Parts: sequence; C-alpha cells; structure tokens
Amino acid sequence: MRRCLILSTFVLFCCVFTSKAQEGIPVYFDYLADNYYLVYPSMAGISEGTKIRLTARQQWFDVEDAPNLQTLNINSRVGEKSGIGGIIFNDANGFHSQTGFKFTYAHHLQLAGDFRTLNQLSFGLSGTALLSSVDETEFRSVAFDPAIAGSKITSSYFNFDLGVSYNYREFYSHFTILNVLASTREIYRIGRADDPDNLVVPRVDNLRRYLFSVGYVFGRKTRIEPSVLLQLTEFTEEATVDFNAKVYRDVEFGTIWGGLSYRRSFDGAQFQQDGSFGEQRLQLFTPIVGINYKNFLVSYNYSYQSGDIRFDNGGFHQITLGYDFGQNDQEKRYDCYCPAANN
Repeated sequence: MRRCLILSTFVLFCCVFTSKAQEGIPVYFDYLADNYYLVYPSMAGISEGTKIRLTARQQWFDVEDAPNLQTLNINSRVGEKSGIGGIIFNDANGFHSQTGFKFTYAHHLQLAGDFRTLNQLSFGLSGTALLSSVDETEFRSVAFDPAIAGSKITSSYFNFDLGVSYNYREFYSHFTILNVLASTREIYRIGRADDPDNLVVPRVDNLRRYLFSVGYVFGRKTRIEPSVLLQLTEFTEEATVDFNAKVYRDVEFGTIWGGLSYRRSFDGAQFQQDGSFGEQRLQLFTPIVGINYKNFLVSYNYSYQSGDIRFDNGGFHQITLGYDFGQNDQEKRYDCYCPAANN
C-alpha cells in the first residue's frame, strides 16, 4: 500500500513537469540560453540578424525510456519590421512521443527613437503541425484487455500560438498563449474495443497554456539579469513560477555567463510515508553556464528536483548550441546591453 501511494504521488507530481510532452514543446530552461524564440513567437527576428539554436535534453540517464527532448530552431529578421522562424522538435516520454514543426511570423513596431534604440512592440503567430504516438506493441496482459490496441497508434494535430513582447533597451516583457485552438485528442480512443462509441475516455480539447515573463539587465561590463516566468495551464489549473538570475562578464574572447533558476509549483501533491501524511510541491533548482565566442554560443544546464518523494536521485541535463550571423556590423546593433536582441 505504501509503495502504491508513493508511486501514485510520483506520477501525479511528474505530470506537472513532464506531462506537457503531449502538448507541444515543454517549457524547460533552455530559454535562458538566449533561446527566447523557442518559447515566445513574438521574439522571431527581434535582432537585426539570424539566430540558430540546437538543444538536447535528457532526464535520468540510468532510467530506460526516460523523457528526452531535441529541438532545432532558426529565426531571422526580414525587412525592417518583420521576422520569421521555424522549429523542429522531437519529444519522447516512455511509450509516448511527439514530433512536430512550427512556423512563425512576427511583426515588430519601432515605437520611438532611431533604429539603434531598442523600443519595440512585437507580435508573433506560430502554426504547429504535430504527430503524436503511443507505442503499445510491448504492452503485455495475461488476459485480453480491450483498452489496449497492441500496435503503434499515431494521430496528427494542428494548433497555433500567439505572443506579444515589449523590449525597451535593457527591459523586456513577454506574454504568450500556447495551443489557442480547441483540439480534441483522439489518440487514446483509437483501437479501443471497450469504447466503440467513444464514451469511456473523457474528451479533453483544452490544451491552452499562458506564459508571462519580465526581466531587466543591470550593469555594463559585468551585468546582472533577474527575470521571472509564470506559467498557467488552463484545463488543470496548474501554475508554476521561475525565479531566474544571470550574471554576464565580458572577457577578451567574448562573454562568459552563468545563473540559477528556481521553479516552484503553486499546488502540491499529497502523499503518505511511514504512517504520516504530507504535501510536496514541485521544486527545481537549475544552474546554467554558457560562453559566447565570436558568433558561437555553448550552454549547459542541470535541473535538480528537491523533496522527499522522487523517482530517481539523478537530475535533468540539457545542452544548447547556437550560432548567430548577419549582425557583425556594429552599426546594426542596438545601443543597449540586451543579449536577446544583439547578436
């Protein structure tokens, strides 16, 4: 009984952090590696050049079929007021996986000042095509289970994201709605002999998530960047907040930087252990380090989950590789210490 309670708590608790694997790209901490476009469509083409980012994330190296994520994205300025971008991603979690593509158009309005003064209001729209799969070929049951199809089930979906950003010199703020459309998930209905009329499995068509963040860069040669990211999932009413702090230092060959992120959920999961009841909230501590060398970026972050109830003592590893080009001319750079906008 105790083991079942702990396992149930783990499943419920991990849903806060990993169940978003079936709702598009999960929001982890790679946005802190100058990768804001991955999260906010309005940041496509924010700089006067082009940015490419490749990320790979792996949870629990010693656990088979542990969650993992890979993304590749590129975004670029087009003309004076437009930006475009594209994202390819692959996300796997146990028997579940999804592969998708996003295409983004953004429009940037210069509110005041000349072109070197960063004072822009930006709007972005991303369309997402996604193929979701559940591999039931390895499911085993002593007796026939009508809820198991016994094959690899796939289903395709389409949705879109909306975002708005405001960047004024070293200050920035972003707001995004992910999965705006109601999109009924049919993948858990396909092949079920116990549900021919689609009455057993509840229909969930609301996958909307809301993201809001704000931050500021203080200093000159050595800079400090505090920021906050709030996430809200509409259907489950889950909410989390990230408190971030980064430090930049200019050196002879470029810039070195590092920081720490703390994520906490507003809601907890109850559990029983050794005859006593408790409640535990998601808490993640994520140190991040990075180097900008000429046009290249390399970043690594490690997330550690604290609390009494954990599936594994290992953490979550993520690496980001980047390349920026098209803004080598100093006259094309904004007159501010704003790493997201200056290549």
